[in-house]
Amino acid sequence: MTIIPKASHSRVTAATNRWAALSVLFLASFMNLIDVSIVNVALPQIQADTGATSTQLEWVAAIYVLALAVGLLPCGRFGDVFGRRRMFIWGLIGFTLSSAVCGFAPDVVSLIVARAVKGIAAAMMVPQVLAITHVIFRPEEKSRVFGLFGTVSSLAVVAGPIIGGALISADIGDLGWRLAFLINVPFGIAALFGARVFVPALDADADTQPDWIGTGLFTIAAVLLVLPLIEGRALGWPWWCFAAIAASVPVALGFMAYERKCSAAGLSALMPPGLLANAPYLRRLGLVTLFFSGVPGLFLVLAVFLQSGFGLTALQSGLVTTPFPVGVMLASMTTERFGNRHLSLRIAIGAALLVFGMIGLQFVIKSAGAELNPYAFAPPLLICGFGMGTAIMSLFQVTMSSVETQDAGAGSGAMQAFQQIGATLGIAIAGSIFFELLGQGGMEAGADIAPRFVDAAAAATTYSIAVFATLTLLVGASAWNARRAAT
Repeated sequence: MTIIPKASHSRVTAATNRWAALSVLFLASFMNLIDVSIVNVALPQIQADTGATSTQLEWVAAIYVLALAVGLLPCGRFGDVFGRRRMFIWGLIGFTLSSAVCGFAPDVVSLIVARAVKGIAAAMMVPQVLAITHVIFRPEEKSRVFGLFGTVSSLAVVAGPIIGGALISADIGDLGWRLAFLINVPFGIAALFGARVFVPALDADADTQPDWIGTGLFTIAAVLLVLPLIEGRALGWPWWCFAAIAASVPVALGFMAYERKCSAAGLSALMPPGLLANAPYLRRLGLVTLFFSGVPGLFLVLAVFLQSGFGLTALQSGLVTTPFPVGVMLASMTTERFGNRHLSLRIAIGAALLVFGMIGLQFVIKSAGAELNPYAFAPPLLICGFGMGTAIMSLFQVTMSSVETQDAGAGSGAMQAFQQIGATLGIAIAGSIFFELLGQGGMEAGADIAPRFVDAAAAATTYSIAVFATLTLLVGASAWNARRAAT
């Protein structure tokens, strides 16, 4: 069933301060992204305070990503069904309340449950960010908007450890690790107020019903794929991990078959027929998955490398990686002038810069001796950040440009769901390489601790180099063929 939006683009842009609305939407996106990384620096204190086991600590970090990944596509479609502003506000309320529950959790089990609820709430609000942005901004403005989105995303990734480390060190009111979660409460309240004032109420289609069976199939497929990737290495990769990953394929195929059947029967579908039949969009989803598998795992490895390998604090570790978001911001300012032109070429150039930056980073890691020179990380991280900023906004823009307005919520949700799955895949692969080479007892101090960390981190960096080299070849070849066809 085709959903026809009832609010025209001109009415929306004329009736609202879209830049104020964008600030509110990006604040919510920043809160979500920072929550993924801020928890890492809090885990040691959580263990000391609650007596959590290592498995429970892993679930504190993993359950949020898992809930977010499985909820993004359904909640993106629910935004089309129930109204994007309404879903955004519901998610924002749930995110803020669950942050408070996390902050005052009496034990680690309560914390894990609250983190799961928080991930679902984030899945409700996150797809609406790009979906609403896609509607309220004119085509000539979207290059700037997506550039800002890339900047906010990168800042959030790196700001998490810095903010978390500073808050935990400050220990205001003897709250310690709880401040890492409570910091979201005042920002959530501010975002909720801003959403009610500035974000436009885009009409939903009252005739469209939620696709609960499709939602269930998609959730099962996502869990079968993501859960083993999160837990596999810690559990020694038992047989059921591989069985679950293999089982995700027929379940995913069953999901697509069911969606096509719903569409043929004129019923509402979680994945609209326009998206399933949209070959350019599906190809770009694959690129999104590959692209986002290259960075999060590397930053996880860098955090452990700097803190456990060379004794830096969480705050110092975050400061070492600061050149990365600086590079993203410089790229955003530089490439903004190109507007909607040369998107594929910009993705290829950004991926190539990431390859060069990663090779430089690997050289710096290999050059580390018993002591570390943190300043040596600045040039390669700056290049990586510039490459990320050059590619990411173009990748988001070119992916969403192939989606019709009525399917913007589902398209945004699918794109960000595959972004999270890609991040999980990258963390699993880079983390497995790193910890496998580090060996048993690798986290314990000893005479050879620095060389072992150097070898393991350098090997893990090779995965990111391979990812972005592959992207450079794929997108570069596509851009070259398109250029030849045009001439």
